[in-house]
Amino acid sequence: MAAGIINGKELSTQLKERMKKDVTQLLGNNIVPHLTVILVGNNPASRSYVNGKKRASEEVGISSEIIELPDTIDTDELLEVIHKLNQNDAVHGILVQLPLPDHINDQHIIEAIHPSKDVDGFHPINIGKMMTGQDTFLPCTPYGIITMLAETGIEISGKHAVIIGRSNIVGKPVGQLLLNENATVTYCHSRTKDLKSVTRLADILIVAIGKPNIIDKDYMKEGTVVIDVGINRLDDGTLTGDVDFESALEKASYITPVPRGVGPMTITMLLHNTIKAAKGLMK
Repeated sequence: MAAGIINGKELSTQLKERMKKDVTQLLGNNIVPHLTVILVGNNPASRSYVNGKKRASEEVGISSEIIELPDTIDTDELLEVIHKLNQNDAVHGILVQLPLPDHINDQHIIEAIHPSKDVDGFHPINIGKMMTGQDTFLPCTPYGIITMLAETGIEISGKHAVIIGRSNIVGKPVGQLLLNENATVTYCHSRTKDLKSVTRLADILIVAIGKPNIIDKDYMKEGTVVIDVGINRLDDGTLTGDVDFESALEKASYITPVPRGVGPMTITMLLHNTIKAAKGLMK
């Protein structure tokens, strides 16, 4: 039986159509949802991501701006920019594009964003609410993964989810979100012994380790749902995931491609969070 392809690009388009209706409702209440993205320095990859977020925002009717700052800016100056945005009632979402220059502490900056405007979902208060199952802004990539599973009709409750990777951005939070949906969750990482013996138990396998094509069918049992979070650029310029896609097709029941998989969902959930932040103002 051929594996089903979970096309994140197509799903993203469908979700954005729904979001346009939410934005129309907000506009009818004289609320213009607004996202401000802060870009420090001139990293080409970061600039590309930021421009993509701006285009996607405009596509659904969200007002957006990019504040570009030099990589020589110091922490206090950057904190002052964030403070002014926190005080601006017209700004509903604030996102600081990571990574920041080495002389600036990422976590210090994230914690300066008011939790009610933290549409990236990384503020410790929002992470704490996620951990305890409270309503909050969820981290965009993990939230996108959960949404992909739900929209595809894949059952999470009672399933064994195995995550390869324990980053604060993807691995740890996606495990918590799966746990919140009543999955049994196992984390694997660089110190895990006999990795294959663990991953072969997975009903849902989420791979987020940043190494191209490293996970193949030998790491899976028949019928595994495979979510490939990796985005790696090969020497020839092509993009590939952490999963050997062609090999995994032989065992997976569903699988996400790279590109057009998890990536488009990350930006889409950022839009969702921005709309959620704006809705918080509705009576």
